[in-house]
Amino acid sequence: SSALPPSLRLSLAPPADPVSAEQSLAWGPGLAAGVTVPVRYFYIQAVSAAGRNFSRSPPGRSQFKVVIKALSPKEVTRIYTPRPLDRNDGTFLMRYRMYGSVTKGLKIEILYGDQHVAQSPYILKEPVYHEYCDCPEEDPEVWQDIMSCPSQEPQITEDFISFPTIDLQRMLKEIPAKFSQTRGAIVHYTILNNHIYRRSLGKYTDFKMFSDEMFLSLARKVRLPDVEFYLNVGDWPVENRRANDTPGPVPVISWCGSVDSRDIVLPTYDVTHSTLETLRGVTNDLLSIQGNTGPFWENKTERALFRGRDSREERLHLVKLSKENPELLDAGITGYFFFREKEKELGKAQLMGFFDFFKYKYQVNVDGTVAAYRFPYLLLGDSLVLKQDSQYYEHFYIGLKPWKHYVPVKRNLEDLLEKIKWAKENDEEARKIAKEGQLMARELLQPHRFYCYYYKVLQKYAERQASKPEIRDGMELVPQPDDRDSVCSCHRKKPLREDL
Repeated sequence: SSALPPSLRLSLAPPADPVSAEQSLAWGPGLAAGVTVPVRYFYIQAVSAAGRNFSRSPPGRSQFKVVIKALSPKEVTRIYTPRPLDRNDGTFLMRYRMYGSVTKGLKIEILYGDQHVAQSPYILKEPVYHEYCDCPEEDPEVWQDIMSCPSQEPQITEDFISFPTIDLQRMLKEIPAKFSQTRGAIVHYTILNNHIYRRSLGKYTDFKMFSDEMFLSLARKVRLPDVEFYLNVGDWPVENRRANDTPGPVPVISWCGSVDSRDIVLPTYDVTHSTLETLRGVTNDLLSIQGNTGPFWENKTERALFRGRDSREERLHLVKLSKENPELLDAGITGYFFFREKEKELGKAQLMGFFDFFKYKYQVNVDGTVAAYRFPYLLLGDSLVLKQDSQYYEHFYIGLKPWKHYVPVKRNLEDLLEKIKWAKENDEEARKIAKEGQLMARELLQPHRFYCYYYKVLQKYAERQASKPEIRDGMELVPQPDDRDSVCSCHRKKPLREDL
């Protein structure tokens, strides 16, 4: 389920070559019945008759189209299938959302004009479940295998080094007292028999809606280990004690990590919510953005762009730099909240649609209150990302290298203009870094990988618990949805006998 084609043929097709439907490639998790995610997706690579990969969109309007139907004419379900997204590099991303489940399977036809592409039609002969079908795979090993989960996640390995055993009793005594008064954004979860219970500690816990929806979504897909943990839904990591301190640190789970804290990191609420709402409630999610990356590299505006709120002082500094060097940088603050007194001097920029960012060749990524959660989205575009050095990180930064996937910029931004000039003078190298960053992001930020990551964190945590998790006073059940959108017949559950 890699985001790269099975065989990256190195000789590239000249643009005038016709596309060969038969030679073209199709691959990805959306062609496997068992990979249940909110929006299923797969990839198509256009290949010429001579067997060469297109590295640009084939000429004319794309003629790839996809038709998805229930295999059995007796099963009717609504499947939303927008056109394949053209990723401007000879590949296409196909997304589809199922609004019901099918027990007999699906037929997926991928066509170029009226010719079948690769091995089309793809016949998925097993049940294919939609997002709201509560039908967990009982064997987590089987599930991880179907999902092609990586065997190792380096960030998870690193995060658990400080916690060979997890003392639930100590945490129960300490965490409510220590963290809920000061920052008030801790949610205490227990997962027992694949049911999710929780209580809020502190008054800033509204963002639990994002963790609830992700844990519920995961529990519908795989049986979760019994586990009791504390999730910090605030911005900042909270556990700053070192492994050799007395008492040592406790494993609080957060969406953002930092070099000087010991929190265990999960994919942010931003990427998981965007995954759950793709093709529905959000427009710039991690899949849709891939078909909206603006003009080709050589037609992009040769300046660096920044738009954002005033959530960190360096962002104000960017606007000053931009006023002094408009030929290099276009930076604007779109909303003042922290530094209202600066609005007169610096001015307020118009809001700008995210897809329009990619009209610019270079993107400046500066921290907000913590890591800027737009970084994954910027990497998926085909601009070069200039990333401010930061003590903060999200779960996937560990897979990225400066100068290979992005260009690093000092914390105080003193070398930003110099780095933009470098990019302008070394266009080919800049383009290569932008492409490498995009390819790596496409790999690391596939929605099914977030499910793998969440599961692995719970699994590692569960293995280290020194006692059994319990439903504590004040916890309530977070129920699975049971409306008509969640109706399905799960082959893993024993059918209820009607004659009783």
